[in-house]
Amino acid sequence: MPLHRMLLAVCLTMLAGTVFAADGLIRLKSPDSVAATMERLERAVKQRELHIFARIDHSAGAERVDLSLRPTQLLIFGNPKGGTPLMQCAQTTGIDLPLKALVWQDEAGQVWVGYNDPAYLARRHKASNCPVVLKLQQVLSDIGKAAVSP
Repeated sequence: MPLHRMLLAVCLTMLAGTVFAADGLIRLKSPDSVAATMERLERAVKQRELHIFARIDHSAGAERVDLSLRPTQLLIFGNPKGGTPLMQCAQTTGIDLPLKALVWQDEAGQVWVGYNDPAYLARRHKASNCPVVLKLQQVLSDIGKAAVSP
């Protein structure tokens, strides 16, 4: 295969991967229940001295109105030291802050942790060059890994 065709194939493959991940949601598989995963997630957030604003049990809310929903919980957390610099780069990022992580069980029984990729949020708000993005990515990656590690 000529070099230019090989390069085109590689570029198209990379583009396809980008399109697939375009929603900006990072997903991590958990080996445990939603409750156990959420407890580890909350512990990891507190260990990094981030403030927990809310823990929302969507399943319990559904149950209160006689609807069913597989286990689904949301943790809302953050720290002005990380969020403010991002908002200084693009104040509209405030619509996506504080940070959030969702823990849910899918139809096959698999538990997942999901969170918005800060780089995606930065692109969404035209702040891709914001210096705090890499730090936020690392913090969320560390928290996510802690949440899914038994």
